[in-house]
Amino acid sequence: MSFKFINRYPDWLPPEAFFRQKPMPMKSPVPLLINTQLAQAFGIDPEWLASGSGTAMSVGHPLPPGADPMALAYAGHQFGTPVPQLGDGRALLLGQLPDQQGVLHDFQLKGSGPTPFSRMGDGRAALGPVLRELLVSEAMHALGIPTSRVLITAKTGEAVLRQTGPEPGAILTRVARSHLRFGTFEYFINRHDLDGLKAAADAAIAWHYPELAEYEAPARYRVLLERVIEHTITLVTEWLRVGFIHGVMNTDNMMLSGETLDYGPCAFMDHFSAQRVFSSVDRGGRYAFNRQPYVAHWNLARLAECLLPLMEEDALESVIEIINAVPDQFQAGHDQMMRRKLGLLTEQPTDTALGEALLAAMEEAQADYTNTFSAIGRNEPPAWMADWWLKYEQRLGLEPDQPRKRQSLMAAANPVVIPRNHLVERALHAAENGDLSPAENLLAVIQSPYQDPGRNAQEFLRPPQPDEIIPATFCGT
Repeated sequence: MSFKFINRYPDWLPPEAFFRQKPMPMKSPVPLLINTQLAQAFGIDPEWLASGSGTAMSVGHPLPPGADPMALAYAGHQFGTPVPQLGDGRALLLGQLPDQQGVLHDFQLKGSGPTPFSRMGDGRAALGPVLRELLVSEAMHALGIPTSRVLITAKTGEAVLRQTGPEPGAILTRVARSHLRFGTFEYFINRHDLDGLKAAADAAIAWHYPELAEYEAPARYRVLLERVIEHTITLVTEWLRVGFIHGVMNTDNMMLSGETLDYGPCAFMDHFSAQRVFSSVDRGGRYAFNRQPYVAHWNLARLAECLLPLMEEDALESVIEIINAVPDQFQAGHDQMMRRKLGLLTEQPTDTALGEALLAAMEEAQADYTNTFSAIGRNEPPAWMADWWLKYEQRLGLEPDQPRKRQSLMAAANPVVIPRNHLVERALHAAENGDLSPAENLLAVIQSPYQDPGRNAQEFLRPPQPDEIIPATFCGT
């Protein structure tokens, strides 16, 4: 062990933005899954991390050198309803470490005990949701999608009480570029604290968009909004590319860094349904698969409202124009993403309709989202897409004769393997009963999502049987 944390938050944000607190004591932390790749990216020895002393220190007992644990304050709109104060109710930020390229990342404990923001929660985490976050976030990283990641998961040696009774307690160490959320800005605007608001905006620029320092204030805050919009559109479009449904796109789960955060009731689709919902708490379908761009647009409007007081006095009209342009930007990004998935090297006016026709046919046939695009990439159309395939072949007739380039484009856009919900749940159930091998096997496969896992691992490719379908996922709190 040769690292030392710093903590940049007290240097950038006012004292009311965080609450210093130590993690709760744990009976006997025991390592579960360790992210070897991520450890190596920070120069941390995975063998040390898996040792008793390494695991104990990674979950805050004792605290690592330089760590300054704190729960961060934020607000948010939860399912469209404003909540003026939320905050880390079961997480503590330890501080930051640089990766091998010198880029600072936050290290945060999740499941570290109650804080002043817990709102009657116990502040702990159960083994299942902890392993789910590692498996799904690591799949997202391997898919090339910006995301927070998990360094280590560990059992705490104590039980936690959840919906179905006591479950094994666990904790994870999360790594992210930062934990500045849209809700961070809502927290300050709700308090009418323009100094705190400016401090948060300046931190976002320094940590994520340093090129904006060349802009004079207040213009830089308008450009900050534009940059966050670009990153958010890219992120959500990438979710759609791989069939991912976040499940809780509240403003407090949207990041200024453009990373995916919070892997509670999330899932990847098997059979395609545009209105597919997994989250057990999303009863109205607010965060359904096809609603994610609209919700992102709505959330970005809330961020714009927060940043507006930092901009020029006459900025309102230009900010409205920026926000009103988001749907067209999403459509353009979606069209370009669909061209990649279909191997189209050029743009044609009929491309939007071609993509929509495929999704409609896919939904009618209850076809598997991932496997359908894999079949198209192999030039093996299923019978149900015969009519659409004729239109597709006509469209290919307008393309340059570059089959290798087309195949390469499709191979990079269409994963072969995703962390299918029934496989994740099976791995979590086994782990709760002391068997980590299904989780380890799944992790190994999803870390190479664009490669066929081989003849002996075809179970990772097939959709669930009717009796294997997992209809809902849960937050784990």
